[in-house]
Amino acid sequence: MKDLFYIDKANDFALDVGAEVWHPMVSVVHFDELGEIRHSLNKLGVYAIFVQDNFPIESAYGMGGYDTSKGSLVAASPGQIIGKTDNGHREVYHGWALLFDPEFMRGTVFEQRLADYHFFSYNVNEALHTTEGEKQVLWQLMERIRTFISHREQTPLTDRIIQDYIVLVCDYCLLFYQRQFQTSSAERSDLLARFQKVLVDYYERHLQHRHGLPSVKYCAQELCLSPSYFGDVIRNATGDSPTRIIQRFLIERAKSLMIGGMTVSQVADELGFEYPQHFTRYFKKHEGMTPSGYVASMRKQ
Repeated sequence: MKDLFYIDKANDFALDVGAEVWHPMVSVVHFDELGEIRHSLNKLGVYAIFVQDNFPIESAYGMGGYDTSKGSLVAASPGQIIGKTDNGHREVYHGWALLFDPEFMRGTVFEQRLADYHFFSYNVNEALHTTEGEKQVLWQLMERIRTFISHREQTPLTDRIIQDYIVLVCDYCLLFYQRQFQTSSAERSDLLARFQKVLVDYYERHLQHRHGLPSVKYCAQELCLSPSYFGDVIRNATGDSPTRIIQRFLIERAKSLMIGGMTVSQVADELGFEYPQHFTRYFKKHEGMTPSGYVASMRKQ
């Protein structure tokens, strides 16, 4: 893809936009100092965290109707594409960017906590809308990192301090995302209702006969969300994972079909299980009894 700008190293972006570099594996860019810069559609080979007041309109994955006037955070990991194709237009941006090579964080606490940093795999349209206070905290941390790397010779000890700073930035990002999940109750309720509708529609469209059981990835795509963001919102709203909610949906649907007169084989086929015995094991695992045992117990009531 010829329009892609490949950011293979942390300083590639800084060099492209004319920012100074001080460390071979860590880059901190202050957009306010750069003046007008061109757009670029970037294929990342590094981790990147952008905390800005404004982003390019129609960025990769879309900024949708997101209001970035109060500040937003976008994080991305190696392999992702982020930004906007250069169209000749130049724009002034406000905020900071932190980029660092994966190798720089190898064997650190960052790697141990990476499984918790789901925001690195969110889509851009799932940006964190920072409060003014949150934005200032992150900006100040990035400024401290830049001041540190620009005034210190690189040594194992200074690298360890920088690594600790990066982990601190990521922990703050995680904290602020949790705040966003907890405060958007109306959006969470709407998402849960739409999630339920996706599952119902899946069977009304008979997709189970082509694709088998509905998956978390499918549901997230139908809701225009990344699986990571979708999972985090659902867990914060219900305490359960999307997988568990899908399982409960399938069990309840199976019960209704069996009570309605379908055989175990018919229910297995209707739900999208490849074989009836797969359905039987699935049902027993989650209900503690076989499907036929459930039907027999209901008849005794």
